[in-house]
Amino acid sequence: MSFCKDCVSGVTHEGTPAGKWEKIGGVDCYVGVPTIDYPKDKVVLYLADVFGAQLSNAQLLVDDFVKNGFRTIAPDYLNGDPLPPDAMSPGGPAIDIQEWFKSHGEKQTRPTLDKVINALKAEGVTTFAATGYCFGGRYVFDLGFENVIAVGATSHPSLLQVPADLEKYVKTSKAPLLLNTCTVDSQFPPEAQAKADEILGGGKFAPGYKREYFEGCTHGFAVRGDMSDPKVKAGKEGAFKATVDWFQNKL
Repeated sequence: MSFCKDCVSGVTHEGTPAGKWEKIGGVDCYVGVPTIDYPKDKVVLYLADVFGAQLSNAQLLVDDFVKNGFRTIAPDYLNGDPLPPDAMSPGGPAIDIQEWFKSHGEKQTRPTLDKVINALKAEGVTTFAATGYCFGGRYVFDLGFENVIAVGATSHPSLLQVPADLEKYVKTSKAPLLLNTCTVDSQFPPEAQAKADEILGGGKFAPGYKREYFEGCTHGFAVRGDMSDPKVKAGKEGAFKATVDWFQNKL
């Protein structure tokens, strides 16, 4: 498994994050809490891409989920070592993403994520949803396999084995799954999207499956897309709305 050039490119979005950083289970987390009444036993886990919860784009998305009534937590499961935001820009620092991944694989990142989940359970959280972007999409599947989450959504997931992970999801998970997909995506290309429909669609996955498709968008659009491009803007906003609707209906 490997990454692609679109995993490390994108645009920084405008806005001022409104959440705050907290320690949960000893792990730094970007946390957003609704100002309205919300179910205290439910949490949305925001599983970031390789730029981590430190990226303002990610924090703004967390804030948007909060505005829709979800307590949302983005764990720093990259252990304080995400890629720097300026790596997205032309002329930014050269990044060897494959070398970076060697110290950010499952052995390094999953225990950190589990610390957060276990701490939230200890404080009374019983139901989790997860939304994962690129790198984070891998963990939506892994948490789904283990039924740690009650509902999952992922936008342009990376590092999946197709069809093996799709078949495993059907066999092991009870979590309804939303896939936000796009036109140009070497990590989850059209043939993988079609395979997902074949394996999970048509009622084959009883808990629920839906795939959205955003024309004219490229891998990373839902979190790092260029908002000056009308198609990308529509895709980013569409993927967010689809995820919110999915969680409201399934969580």
